[in-house]
Amino acid sequence: MRVEAVLREVALPDVPAMAGRLDEAGVDVIADVETTRDPLLTLMAAAPAVRRAELATAITVAFPRTPMVLAVQARMLADHTGGRFRLGLGSQVRRHVEDRFGASWSSPGPRMRDYVRALRAIWSSWATGAPLDHEGPFFRHTLMTPGYVPDSSHAHIPVDLAAVGPYNLRTAATLCDGVRLHAFCTRDYAAEVVLPVLREAAASAGRTVLTAAGAGENGGDTPSDVRVYGGGSVATGADADELHAAREYVRYRVAYYGSTKAYLPVFAQHGLEHLGHELRALAKDGRWGEMAAKVDDDVLSLFCASGTYDDIAEAIATRFTGITDVVQIAAPPATTDWKAFTKAIATIHAL
Repeated sequence: MRVEAVLREVALPDVPAMAGRLDEAGVDVIADVETTRDPLLTLMAAAPAVRRAELATAITVAFPRTPMVLAVQARMLADHTGGRFRLGLGSQVRRHVEDRFGASWSSPGPRMRDYVRALRAIWSSWATGAPLDHEGPFFRHTLMTPGYVPDSSHAHIPVDLAAVGPYNLRTAATLCDGVRLHAFCTRDYAAEVVLPVLREAAASAGRTVLTAAGAGENGGDTPSDVRVYGGGSVATGADADELHAAREYVRYRVAYYGSTKAYLPVFAQHGLEHLGHELRALAKDGRWGEMAAKVDDDVLSLFCASGTYDDIAEAIATRFTGITDVVQIAAPPATTDWKAFTKAIATIHAL
C-alpha cells in the first residue's frame, strides 16, 4: 500500500525542509490541500527538495479557475517536478463556490467532466501542435497561437478527481488517472457504495480500479488503471501525545464534514443521520467549537485508523485493505521520531 503525506499544517517557510524529510522517509506522494492556501504554490516551494516522491494537489478547487488557467499552472508544476506532479481536482460544494470564491455553479457533475476534457484538449494541443478545438457544454477553448504554447516535454499530466457521488465516480473511472475518495468515508461506505460504481464504470471503459499497491485485477499499474486515494483518515504519531493530537484533529474534521448536507449519506450508511442533523444545526448557529465533542470514539473509529508508529500499519490493514491503494497521513511534527516514522512507512508499503 502506498502513502501520501499532506503538508496541511506545515508553515510555508518550513515546507522545503519537511518535504525533503518526507521524501527521504519513503512516502510515495507529498500533497497539499486548498483550505487556507493555494496548494499549487505550496508544491512549487516543496519541489526542489523532493527527488523521488510524486507531488500532488489534494485537491485544487476547479470551478473558480478556468481550464486554461489551471492547465498552465499544472504544466509549470510538471516541468518543475520533472514530471512527478499529479493534479487533484475537486468541485467543492455550491455555497463555497458561489459565496466564498464568487464563482458560478451549475450542473457540477457534467461541468467537471467537461473540465477534465478541456484540460486534456489543451495539453494535447501543446504537445502535438494540433489546433486547439474544445467546444464542450460548459467550456470553450479554440484559440492557441504559437507565442502562448509552453516549451515542455511533459505531454501527460495525471489527473485525480475527488468524487463523492456516482456521477463524479464514473467520470474518475472513465476519464481520470485516479479517484480521490473523501476523508469523510467509512470502510462500509467505500466497499458497498463507492467501489461498485467505480468498478462498473471502469470495466465499461476497459480499465481496472487499483485498491492495492501496484496490483489491480490485471496485476499491474498501467495507464488503463484508476488509482484509488484515501477513503478515510489516518491518525498516528510517535507517542501518546502526538497520537492524541492527531485523533482530535480527525475528530474535528469528521464533525465539520458531518455538518454538510452533501455528506449525510455516509452517516446514513451507519444509521447516524441524527448525528448529521445535530452537527448541521450547531454549524448553522455558529457553534463550531461544540461540534467535535459530538463525535464519540465509536464514530471516530468508523472514519479513522489510529495508532502509534509501532502499530499503525496493522490498523491501516484492517481499515483500508481492499478499498484503497494510497492512504493519506498528515505530515508529522518536525520533532517527531523520524526513524520510527520511516520504519512505519516501510511497514505500510509491505501491506
